[in-house]
Parts: sequence; structure tokens; C-alpha cells
Amino acid sequence: MFISKFSQLGARVVEHLTREPSISVSRSPYLYAVRHRNLQSLMQERFFSTTDKAINEGCKEKQKISVTFVGDGGEETTIKVPVGMSMLEAAHENDIELEGACEGSLACSTCHVIVMDMDYYNKLEDPTDEENDMLDLAFGLTETSRLGCQVIASPELDGLRLALPAATRNFAVDGYKPKPH
Repeated sequence: MFISKFSQLGARVVEHLTREPSISVSRSPYLYAVRHRNLQSLMQERFFSTTDKAINEGCKEKQKISVTFVGDGGEETTIKVPVGMSMLEAAHENDIELEGACEGSLACSTCHVIVMDMDYYNKLEDPTDEENDMLDLAFGLTETSRLGCQVIASPELDGLRLALPAATRNFAVDGYKPKPH
């Protein structure tokens, strides 16, 4: 992303220099900024979008929702999940036993979760055909089953409760636990 910003900056300089030939290269606003300011102040100039700055600031204060994972023994673990993160990623970050053998690439059903409240299930986007194909392989499939890698945190899902099935169907060697990256 940073390199593309410099590419955009370079394109603007070339456009500026070709549009106003009466201004010498040494007097262009870009070169003045480079010679007389540091890079941080350059980033705050008109050469970089204010939208990018707002996005970067928004990342620091990302909204979080509350999600409860219910294990097969009934134990509950409530965590805060940033909006935009999948339930599989959230589970891995919080040491919740949700396998995800394909690491979220929609190639297995080991991150199968069961949405415990139909109202929350209806707030989710409809599963894709690929997700439905993988769900067909899931152990203990229910009407409100979803793949954890496809359930993305959003503000309307605050308070979501997900049950973890008692087992998964994994074709890997027994005891294999994938390492999230």
C-alpha cells in the first residue's frame, strides 16, 4: 500500500510538471516538500488522501462485539471480536478449540459452528454454494450450522452465541493441529 502511494505521488508530480512548464523543477511543491520537510509531514499534505488517514485512525479504534463460544461440555467462553474478523480467527486468537484445518480457505468443515439463536442466524449473510458443500461434510449438522471462517463479525452480531460441535471430520492424521498464521 505504501509503495502505491508513492506511485500516485510520482504520477501527480509528473502531471503537475507537464501541465505547468513555466515552473522549474526546483520550484515544484513536491520537491520543496521533499527538501524542506520530513516524510511524515509530506504524508499529511495533499499528496496523500485524507481518506487513508481516516482509515488508519479507524483501525486503531476498531469496534468490537461480544461473542460467546459454548463448548461441547457446556462451558462458555465470551470474547471481544473486532468487526470484520472471522469467528475462526477470533477463536484461534483466544485459544478456543475450533480447528480450521484448511486455515479458512473454505476447503474443509472443521471450523463448523452452530449459531444458537435463530435471530442471529437470520442476520448472517446467506451461505455460498461452496460453504453449503463443505457443511454437507460437517459432523452434527443443524439448520443453523455455519463455517466459522465464513461468519464475519459485524455490529448487528453483538451478543452472538456459537456452539462448538462435539467432533469434527478431519482427514488429517490424528492429533494434527494446524498452526494459524
